[in-house]
Amino acid sequence: MAKPQPTLAQLRALVAVAEHRHFGRAAAALHVSQPTLSSAVAALEKTMGVQLVERTTRSVLLTPVGDEVVRRAGDVLTAVDDIVTVALRAQAPLTGDITLGVIPTVAPYLLPRLMPMLRDIRPEARFALREEQTAPLLASLRAGATDVALLALPIEERGIAEIPIYDEDFVLVTPDGHPLAGGAAVPVAALGGQDLLLLEDGHCFRAQALEVCHEAGARERSSLRAASLSTVVQMVAGNLGVTLLPASAVTVEVGEGRGRGLAVATFRTPPPRRRIGLAYRETSARARDWSLLAADIRGSLPGTALPLVPVAD
Repeated sequence: MAKPQPTLAQLRALVAVAEHRHFGRAAAALHVSQPTLSSAVAALEKTMGVQLVERTTRSVLLTPVGDEVVRRAGDVLTAVDDIVTVALRAQAPLTGDITLGVIPTVAPYLLPRLMPMLRDIRPEARFALREEQTAPLLASLRAGATDVALLALPIEERGIAEIPIYDEDFVLVTPDGHPLAGGAAVPVAALGGQDLLLLEDGHCFRAQALEVCHEAGARERSSLRAASLSTVVQMVAGNLGVTLLPASAVTVEVGEGRGRGLAVATFRTPPPRRRIGLAYRETSARARDWSLLAADIRGSLPGTALPLVPVAD
């Protein structure tokens, strides 16, 4: 006798409840009524023959077996979504819903130019953006909530494939009147003894800047960490220290620096730099699409204070 099988709708209902911990919010996320969602979860429990959810007046909790079912259901739903994308890919490249994750030190400098271009050249693609730091973005990618992510490489994580897109130099932002203000071919060693302002923990750009900092013997002002590059630059304008910026951020964050009490210096060749590219699950059915997206991004690279250097696949 065949075992009773849960439906995909039932599994999606349980995963949504697990994510939102609330039947109403889970129903809204799935665009169904709350009674419909509750019925789906109850039917799943009946099919499985075990209680999966603890319902209280204030919250929704998963039972231990409910937790295990949710973990496995996530893998099943991701696999089903990949099956659907096979058909989409056969119809046309880069079509359908695409969740694009982007790290915060790339998003404000590239997306305003990239997204209008993608709207024009990929009209059949429906992009949703997810701006996150690297660790939560990779977790979202592994879970299938994000399809492809634009971030700093290398990731070197099992199960994640990478496509390099461009390299960009770091520049030094200082207050006007600083000994290094506006310099060209500044040696990294000149940072020795400087107070370096950096982003808070969790940003990959922080880790990259720290490498430069340690190499040069600069001191981080750890009491003044910030959540965004904009805040860091404002602290530099307040004469609280110096900072590193990726080249793509210079126009937005510094602009006409002298009018804001800021100056930009470039480093001696080879300068410190980072590589930006796409990351996606190796099991994704849309690897060809992500290569096309990488080419589109290269075509959108803005003219910045320092040019970004495209990297071929």
